[in-house]
Amino acid sequence: MNSPVFDLLVQLVSIDKSIVQPVYVQVAQQIMNAIQRGYLEKGSKLPGTRVLSELLNVHRNTAVAIYDELASQGWVNIIPNKGTFVVVPEDSDIKIKASTQHINQAYEYPKSPGFPFQQSFNLASTKEETSSKHAISDGKPDLRLHPVHQFSRWYSAAMKRKSLINKWNRTSASIPSVFSTQLCNYLNATRGFHINPTNLLNTRSTEMSLYIVSQVLIDPGDLVLVGQLSNYVANMIFQQAGAKIKTVPLDEEGLDIGYINEHFIHKNIRCIYVCSNRDYPTTITLSTKRRLQLLQLAKTHGFAIIEDDYDHDFQFEGSSMLPMASADADGNVIYLGKLGQSLFPSFHTGFVVATEQVITEAKNYLQLLDTQGDLIQEQMLSELISEGEIYRLKKKNIVTYKQRRDALSTLLKQHFANILDWQIPSGGLAMWLQFKNPVSLVKLAEKAEQLDLFLPKTILYQDKKTCAIRFGYGHLNKEELQIVMEKLKQAYLQVIAV
Repeated sequence: MNSPVFDLLVQLVSIDKSIVQPVYVQVAQQIMNAIQRGYLEKGSKLPGTRVLSELLNVHRNTAVAIYDELASQGWVNIIPNKGTFVVVPEDSDIKIKASTQHINQAYEYPKSPGFPFQQSFNLASTKEETSSKHAISDGKPDLRLHPVHQFSRWYSAAMKRKSLINKWNRTSASIPSVFSTQLCNYLNATRGFHINPTNLLNTRSTEMSLYIVSQVLIDPGDLVLVGQLSNYVANMIFQQAGAKIKTVPLDEEGLDIGYINEHFIHKNIRCIYVCSNRDYPTTITLSTKRRLQLLQLAKTHGFAIIEDDYDHDFQFEGSSMLPMASADADGNVIYLGKLGQSLFPSFHTGFVVATEQVITEAKNYLQLLDTQGDLIQEQMLSELISEGEIYRLKKKNIVTYKQRRDALSTLLKQHFANILDWQIPSGGLAMWLQFKNPVSLVKLAEKAEQLDLFLPKTILYQDKKTCAIRFGYGHLNKEELQIVMEKLKQAYLQVIAV
């Protein structure tokens, strides 16, 4: 009866004579893999060279070479007159390249699971890749404005703080962190809040904030109202939570509150998602009158308002309207925002402002997703807030973005005066461009990409009533804007010529 080791070697080892790699090396690597993966345990006796040559159908000299190779790397110990035994070298975590499609193939993981698995349609990635030199975004900041040299000093200083280890080892959450306190002070000063750290949760991003809030608020089948077009990422999050999404029309004053009152008020609304400062994607600001109407509806009928203020920092004329949450005396508004948009994206921080009970529950979910947090980021942002650097960076970048907005407006007049309708927004990093005569935006994107200009599908809005582009310009300087607009006009002319 064969030894179990014999059967295992026959099962594990596969020789491919069509490749350049010598047979003895192929076999040696596969035996190493078997040892690493625990198939062959330490102390296991391997067959003699004569038996090994018969098992694998190779020449005995090849079998000798296999064991010599294993011994030279410390995987086996050859004891004269006793046999060859498996050992595990100290450096056993080195990668061994498997050379065959066999059970021991350590670094070719299966593409599909061996169990039933349903992929989520709601969370299908919207990311698109392109080789085009130029691209239009949905309103991203320009990473080139990130203060690299200053930031390096700030980050280095934050890492050297002796208090950092104490914060990491802190077990009591009864005392608010310095960052929470600083962020509360900043929001109270800039957004008209009167909050303390018990009303605040900081996350990695506004998307994480919204995901956590959706888990706290929404049960399968709950009714969630969003704007007519709305933020596609928010819709994905709500759908994944099992919400039943219904849309509400918009006009020049923003979300149509009368429509909500007429069509949905007796249907047990769970929450309404609104970008009150600048609607996504249209950039329309929700009027004061409608804000008050919405707050009153929420109070009367007991539903939540999720207020996403995603680009509060980018206000060019006057001051941004204060959030609805700053006037909410009944605890119906959950406010989402972002800090540090003048910094590199990995150092942005999202935050949620809500009642203490909601924040407590949200923190329970955050513990599951992000127990570690980022103390260095918090330390650095705390200092940037207290020293006024966040405010100075924001003001400095606003000047640049305002110039780009005005340059885009001039280029639109030059190239698209009789083709597009648009309003110059008072802030934000995107414009809503509507075609006077509808064209196929898919074909426009195809023609543009042929001209080295990428228009992602997520900025294209087309249905029976809409033919528009959310044109993000923040990441483009004046020279790039000129090139992009010329290419877009050329692509448009090619589309209408067909």
